[in-house]
Amino acid sequence: MNILEPEIKVISEKKIIGMEIKMSFEDNSTSTSELWKSFMPNRNKIVYNINSDFLSVQIFNSSLKYDDFRPDTIFKKWAAVEVENFNKIPKGMKTMVIPKGKYAVFIHQGLPNTFHKTVQYIFETWLPSSVYRIDNRPHFEVLSKDYSPNDPKAEETVWIPII
Repeated sequence: MNILEPEIKVISEKKIIGMEIKMSFEDNSTSTSELWKSFMPNRNKIVYNINSDFLSVQIFNSSLKYDDFRPDTIFKKWAAVEVENFNKIPKGMKTMVIPKGKYAVFIHQGLPNTFHKTVQYIFETWLPSSVYRIDNRPHFEVLSKDYSPNDPKAEETVWIPII
């Protein structure tokens, strides 16, 4: 595993439209697959897209600490795109605003079943040795329109909210 040090970036708020589901870490693989299978056929109904990227967003309980993450931990996951405005929301989709703030941005390369190694590095190695703490804002990954979960060289950017 070769994880580079993150870039620290401050973002403006992001408006997103997509679909959400509640899940736990133990059913993450199945639930994530179902979420994206529901979202992808309907993605072209979303107008005012900022770009062609997809966002995979996770929202955790505000009191949750990394040490509290267990297989049965429940969180919300979104499959979404960033939009300019909420003027037209397709049926069956929801809106959310990711607040502005500071993020540590990592690159994950590999199959989805290796993602846990990236997360483990971020939370067990990088974060404790950094000057930052986790902030209570959404975590998200950005996937290009060409992202393929079956490609061992697939890349996604991992955005971790920090203060």
